[in-house]
Amino acid sequence: MKFELQEHIGKYPVVREIGSGATSRVYLARDPFAERDVAVKVFLFDAQVDPQTERMMHKAFLAEASLAGKLNHPHIVDIYDAVAEPDHSYLVMEYVPGTTLEAHSDVSSLLPLNKVVEIIFKCIRALEYAFQHGVIHRDIKPGNIMLSALGETKVGDFGASFQQRHGLESTQITGIGSPAYMSPEQVRMETLNHQTDIYSLGVVMYRLLTGRLPFEVSTQAALTYAILNTVPVPPITLRPDLPPLLDEIVMKALRKDPAERYRSWLEFGKDLSQAFVNLRLAGENASDSEKFNKLRDMAFFQDFGDVALWEVVHISSWKTIPSHTVLIREGDQGDSFYLLVEGEVGVTLLGKPLNTIKPGGCFGEILYFTGTTGRRTTTIVADAQITVVEIKASALRAATDACQVGFNKAFMRVLVDRLSQANLRIANR
Repeated sequence: MKFELQEHIGKYPVVREIGSGATSRVYLARDPFAERDVAVKVFLFDAQVDPQTERMMHKAFLAEASLAGKLNHPHIVDIYDAVAEPDHSYLVMEYVPGTTLEAHSDVSSLLPLNKVVEIIFKCIRALEYAFQHGVIHRDIKPGNIMLSALGETKVGDFGASFQQRHGLESTQITGIGSPAYMSPEQVRMETLNHQTDIYSLGVVMYRLLTGRLPFEVSTQAALTYAILNTVPVPPITLRPDLPPLLDEIVMKALRKDPAERYRSWLEFGKDLSQAFVNLRLAGENASDSEKFNKLRDMAFFQDFGDVALWEVVHISSWKTIPSHTVLIREGDQGDSFYLLVEGEVGVTLLGKPLNTIKPGGCFGEILYFTGTTGRRTTTIVADAQITVVEIKASALRAATDACQVGFNKAFMRVLVDRLSQANLRIANR
């Protein structure tokens, strides 16, 4: 249904439209009495819509309207007013200038680890507060979490929530929620408690850390099956430099059985606080932007688009290796390959020198093609202090098609170059 925007919505002068969805529009407006900017969310009730959808829309409006003035928390978007009209209804909310976390959910735009931990911790505090007031959100996703221009976190859009009295069973609203972020019990349409929000926040955390959803599938049926039956690839597989504790926290939040998941927001927050302390003690490493720029300058990555290259940044581990260190030894088991960023390494076979690899070169990549952990065929030693990018073969196999295709092309160029060099050496003998 088309909502004809006028100069005012109720008593609120409209400035401009700032967002839209299938059933609502959001406008920046001015509260003339409180003298502040507000966001007005207009729900559009279409007479042509099927009765079930109309009931869901009304319930979503009523759910949010019932919270007006009740959830006063620094990390929850305030709801100031709710008005029901014959052809539309609207909520007047706190205006949060900034973006949603959707802007930081792609491999090319991920936030620093300490910022991700800070955001999730603030969401935990907000959702714990809501739960203490009898409210379960039921639709936690990046698009419903605001990151203000000043860096503050705000949880909004409680339209899928329901109120309950503590100790009583909850009620269901059929069809509410965003499928990729639904808990197994939500998919099964079972009675829900706060642990469904814990699961959904775990999915958000997974995406903010990796730029990927736990289940990358193409159909609703496949997604439903995966949520109910498949254990997601651990985030540390997709981003090997993640602290193990962060990986453990995400995987615990995503347990399919609520009894194995975090039992409370307090328990979730306690583990996350420890992860934040560990990050502070570890100090700051090179920024992702610095890493991206170094890789972009390497000829090896000439076929990579920016999105694929950002993915490389996140699936790799950057290491500084002392002089004379043996990185690879003949006969040893291995499952990684390396890209040389700075310094040189020597290659030997049976103790005889074969080659020297300079910055921009790679080594150890043969095991990626075997599909399993195998034995090294040469020895690689650092001639001086070096900087390398280490990538686990398993991480690359779990990467996007674009990233894998880029590596396959680059490896092919490397192999052709090595073959040409070998032919030249044979010809010069």
